[in-house]
Amino acid sequence: MTGIISHDGEKRLVLASGRAHPELAQDVADSLGIELLPTTAYDFANGEIYVRFGESVRGSDAFVLQSHCSPINQWMMEQLLMVDALKRASAKTITVIAPFYPYARQDKKHRGREPISARLMADLFRTAGADRIMSVDLHAAQTQGFFDGPVDHLWAQPILVEYVRTRVDTSNVTVVSPDAGRIRVAEQWAAKLGGGPLAFVHKTRDIRSPNKAVSNRVVGDVEGRSCVIVDDLIDTAGTIAGAVRVVLEAGAKDVIVAATHGVLSDPATERLQECGAREVIITDTLPIAEERRFPQLTVLSIAPLLARAIREVFDDGSVTSLFDGNA
Repeated sequence: MTGIISHDGEKRLVLASGRAHPELAQDVADSLGIELLPTTAYDFANGEIYVRFGESVRGSDAFVLQSHCSPINQWMMEQLLMVDALKRASAKTITVIAPFYPYARQDKKHRGREPISARLMADLFRTAGADRIMSVDLHAAQTQGFFDGPVDHLWAQPILVEYVRTRVDTSNVTVVSPDAGRIRVAEQWAAKLGGGPLAFVHKTRDIRSPNKAVSNRVVGDVEGRSCVIVDDLIDTAGTIAGAVRVVLEAGAKDVIVAATHGVLSDPATERLQECGAREVIITDTLPIAEERRFPQLTVLSIAPLLARAIREVFDDGSVTSLFDGNA
């Protein structure tokens, strides 16, 4: 039988997966020691999506994992339908797992007559029947307040830091924020890498043009130092490639890039290959197709973190304790 039965013999955990990133879902299931919920999903000729679960989920604690990569609207709709199916099949609780939260960058109005799309996504999940949301490294912390229910905000930073520590001399490292808005995250990184200096890249952006930013200069001490540029996501890689360029021009010894989400929209792969970074490190919150991989790319598994968080939720434990050691 799919799932985990608790010690009291009553609770049952089931994990369902959408079609966007089945490899991640299987890795999470393996970490939990369970099988994925048997699921049938396909598209009709007109683009409508059909889903059905192959086993009873009545009374279960259900977790629905979907990675919101391109085509993001299709995968969002599929996850909503899966939540609705679980609700109508009498699942006791339903947790949406969206490692990369859909529409996360549209978390506020920059100009008049714009939607707050990240809030709408939360409303859609709630309307479909979700009781809880779990996500990794939200683009804006305020997104946690968009959902009327518990939100588990997981951090990939410990996974990334542990790996980066093996790749740099921590006595000669500067952590660099690719823009002024990520300095707080860079401070946390610096503290975990030995308390070295911080720097940031002065960047300008035209809010009327998507995926366009100009990196102007670096502010801080990078000359002769190994630099780690940290961000939450890499999309077209314009920001990151520009940051690598100005940091190297300022005299950095070498540069490593670390980010949680590898969106890698074109022409990201080409830019990252040619920008001069020694290594680009991401996690597998999103699927990375073979044609988007390149020699400098390292992909770390997020599955153990998701599995631990799922188990804490299922056992009524503390997700926060995964990061600060406090229950």
